[in-house]
Amino acid sequence: QVQLVESGGGLVQAGGSLRLSCAASGRTLNNYNVGWFRQAPGKEREFVAAITRGGAGTRYADSVKGRFTISRDNAKNTVYLQMNNLKPEDTAAYYCAGDLRVLGTQISSYDFWGQGTQVTVSS
Repeated sequence: QVQLVESGGGLVQAGGSLRLSCAASGRTLNNYNVGWFRQAPGKEREFVAAITRGGAGTRYADSVKGRFTISRDNAKNTVYLQMNNLKPEDTAAYYCAGDLRVLGTQISSYDFWGQGTQVTVSS
C-alpha cells in the first residue's frame, strides 16, 4: 500500500506562487500515474493535473493551463505541482492520488489518496 502526504500549502496573495509536494511512502510511487485534485468549500472535488509514471505525459484542467505545472522526481518518490499566478478562485484543499491504470481526470479512477493540503489565495 502506498501512503501519500501532501505539503507546501499556505496563504499567498493573488499573483503569487506555491509549490505543492506529494511524497509517497510504503511502496514506490513510480508505478503509478499521479493526479492532483482540489476541493473548495461547498464544491465538488475537481481534477487539476495528472502525470504519467515516467513523467513524459501530462494533463491539465483548462482553468490551470499555463499557470500550473506538474512534475515528478521518481528518485525521490515525489510529485510536485508548481502553481504560478495564483487567483482567489484557486483557494481549495489540494489532494494527490495514484492511479495504476490510466492518466485519468475522474476521481473514481484513482486508487489511493493523500489527506490534502490547504491553499488559500487572498485578493
